Amino acid sequence: MRIYSASSEETLRARKLLTDWAGEGFLTKEQYQLLEQETVSDLRTTNFFLRLVLFFFTLISVGAAVGLFFVVFLSRPSDQTTGVFFLIFAAVCYAAAEAAVSQARLYRYGIEEALAVCSVGFICAGLQTALFRGGPYSPKPHAAEFLVPAAGAIFSLWIWRRFGRSYAFIAAMIFVIFLPGYWTSSHSAQHLIVAMFYATGLVVVAVLRSRHRFDYLDEVYSLVEAFLWLGIYLAINLKLSSLDLPTRGWIGTRADSEFSGWFYWGTWVLIWCLPPIVLARGIRLKDRFVIAVGAIVAILTFVSNKPYLGWVRHTWDPMLLGILLTGVAIFIRRWLARGPGGIRHGFTSERLSGKDKHWMSVGSTVFGLLSPHPITPSPQPSSPDHRFGGGHSGGGGASGDF
Repeated sequence: MRIYSASSEETLRARKLLTDWAGEGFLTKEQYQLLEQETVSDLRTTNFFLRLVLFFFTLISVGAAVGLFFVVFLSRPSDQTTGVFFLIFAAVCYAAAEAAVSQARLYRYGIEEALAVCSVGFICAGLQTALFRGGPYSPKPHAAEFLVPAAGAIFSLWIWRRFGRSYAFIAAMIFVIFLPGYWTSSHSAQHLIVAMFYATGLVVVAVLRSRHRFDYLDEVYSLVEAFLWLGIYLAINLKLSSLDLPTRGWIGTRADSEFSGWFYWGTWVLIWCLPPIVLARGIRLKDRFVIAVGAIVAILTFVSNKPYLGWVRHTWDPMLLGILLTGVAIFIRRWLARGPGGIRHGFTSERLSGKDKHWMSVGSTVFGLLSPHPITPSPQPSSPDHRFGGGHSGGGGASGDF
């Protein structure tokens, strides 16, 4: 089902591991060169920044081409005609993405990714324009209008499965958020429906992941599982999530009266039960992504506990939370370091790979580009203090330097 062969992706994974091991000194230069020759891939890759440039350049090019087509060939098309052409453009973009991979052998090159993203966008725009009148957020949407986000979710899942892009899975999760609004007006039911969608996906991913524990797909399923755990938590935490996305945003608050008492306090219990479950799952699998999500949802539980209980929040609450997190981090680090060889149950506080160093350097570069640089005035050339002297003037005993 994946457009890339398993051998090609395993080869790229092996090359990344070789780079990490060589950067940490686990391999000599001769060993690295020998193993590098055995892991040659036919896929064309590029660095992260050029990938972003090509991605946005392709998006702009596709948008400009579509706009030029409508200006030149269609003066005032009807909604149905526009929608049909959007669907045609979706098919063209997807075919171009498939050709870019199969013919040009592009892998995370930015171009094929942008074409796949455009195909999903054109599908949703085409269905919305051709089948339904009015905007997607009209006060009285059509009963069958849920087909638009449903199609977006399905095709995003296909893009994730076909091309292996994790952000396509995130897009599918976002599309799912819109579905319950077309089926029910109950906010409690909307939260439950989204959480059930994510929970179902979590079960499916857990089953699929068990078959790929030691190959290249394990990291893919690991990231997806982390996203689903986070999505479930955001769906049940009423103080962080809101399903009325267009008007209030994902992070928003609703009046407590909009939820029944049992549902409100049931979600409060769940936000305290979910972080230990996620952390236990991540620790058992030794999965850094799931462990990170477990830590994040634990922090969010502490942050949202006072709003849930209606307690007054103080300005020093973040400081107390920071002190608590710092103490926990120091304790865990020292506890691991005191283990035999600095290892306890397969965990260590020492950095074993250069991957963290790579991401830290990338993050530093990004923050350096985004942060405003202070403008320092150029130093003005200082004029030398010319002092004239050596001459004498005056008379009658008076003299002076000039």
